[in-house]
Amino acid sequence: MQTSPHSTKERILAAAEALFARHGFDGASLRQLTAAAGVNLAAVNYHFGSKDRLIEEVFRRRLDQLNGHRMAALSRIAGQPETTLEDVLAAFIKPALELSHEGSGSLFMRVLARAFAEHDDTLRKFLSENYGHVMRQFTAEFARLLPRLSKEELYWRVDLVTGALTHAMSGFGMIQRKSDVTERMHREQTAEHLIRFAAAGLNAP
Repeated sequence: MQTSPHSTKERILAAAEALFARHGFDGASLRQLTAAAGVNLAAVNYHFGSKDRLIEEVFRRRLDQLNGHRMAALSRIAGQPETTLEDVLAAFIKPALELSHEGSGSLFMRVLARAFAEHDDTLRKFLSENYGHVMRQFTAEFARLLPRLSKEELYWRVDLVTGALTHAMSGFGMIQRKSDVTERMHREQTAEHLIRFAAAGLNAP
């Protein structure tokens, strides 16, 4: 039975995601990738053209869906007089935590953490150009709710909140799910604590 191009591409993306999470972008070689995906180098080149393009597609595969959910949640509350800081944080945090607890989503969160840690300028540019508008819209809503903060101070605080969320999503933290707690309950507890923590930080004097 012949393998379809779609399944081959998905297999390469899944293998790349796992390798990037484990070894980083520079540490994962194309030889490792082809072995893990069960394909040859020609297949990688056919579907992606280059390693940089493959890395971009690993991010696009997850972030398009994630940020679609975020923007849908934000659109329902943005600009409303009854909207609270916690509402906006929930729209930003909960979709990300849901992704991080879905199957291999936790692997992608480790890839995302790698992107921040390795300071890859090309990748940062790609993320900024393709997904920067999401952060700008959330930051604009935070600014509306926190008018006393200067633009610079707000950016500092939002950046720290994003870092805390990335850490929580990656599963590297000290708080691990207990055996008698379901994945859903653990995700909800994480969201509750993180939203409360982030709101306090954003709203600090």
